[in-house]
Amino acid sequence: MMATSPFSSDALAGKRILITGGGPGLGRGLAGHLVELGAEVHLWGRRPAVLEDAALEASRSRPGSVHWQAVDVRQADLVDTAIGEIWSGHGPLTGVVNNAAANFIAPTESLSHRAFEAVTGTVMGGSFNTTHAAGRRWIEGGTRGVVLSTLTTWVWTGSAFVVPSAMAKAAVHAMTMSLAVEWARYGIRLNAIASGPIPTDYAWEMLNPSEKSSVGATQADQIPMGRMGTIEELSNLTAFLLSDACDYLTGQTIAMDGGQMLAGPGTFAGLTSMSPKDWADARERSKAASAVSKAQRGV
Repeated sequence: MMATSPFSSDALAGKRILITGGGPGLGRGLAGHLVELGAEVHLWGRRPAVLEDAALEASRSRPGSVHWQAVDVRQADLVDTAIGEIWSGHGPLTGVVNNAAANFIAPTESLSHRAFEAVTGTVMGGSFNTTHAAGRRWIEGGTRGVVLSTLTTWVWTGSAFVVPSAMAKAAVHAMTMSLAVEWARYGIRLNAIASGPIPTDYAWEMLNPSEKSSVGATQADQIPMGRMGTIEELSNLTAFLLSDACDYLTGQTIAMDGGQMLAGPGTFAGLTSMSPKDWADARERSKAASAVSKAQRGV
């Protein structure tokens, strides 16, 4: 199903927007749509080749409108330096999309501390580092700004088997509400989108560990509308929240999930039926998916 954009072709003209996690998946898709609405887009990620390819794809309609930097958002000093380079080389950002994420399915008792930090450092730490670096400059320069974070409905319900992600995204949800109040006087708005399942390459494989298991979080038949969401729909809401059309809206996490959460939490509770052998098979499947993804990206 294709969604029709309610925006004029110049709805984001003059906007300079950073998307973290901008190389693959949702970040890449969002970039192209924001460019079509007139924005200058900056993409962050950790793999230069992937970022360069994403920038070329997203800027087809307006060559030169997308720039990229290889940045590990977990490292606060690197984030601050990269934000400073945007400010000095292009001008102040008007918006930040905290989209960088890490997630995988696993029984929590089997998680290593390193695995926990890989997820929470990217989602929670990375979102704070980027928000803080941009927000501090907006306040110092007396300029307005918008922060939009990509979350899930797990921020309200939690979810088994993705505990680090659920914890980290709940923290970003709390940051959104907290800074919306603290920074409103500076003209800085913070909101978030808790989207339902939107299939993307690789990430979708990682969230479907076993073909035998029934997982409500990734099943269309568990969604009242009977289908997955689309990047076009996510892009429309993203553009609206980044635009000047809703200047009075702040501190909100908006669920866009086809009614999934209201019908029953869209979580991974169905995986409780998996046996130790199922989990072992799932780990091998995830490794294979990762290898294929890297080969396709030339990594």
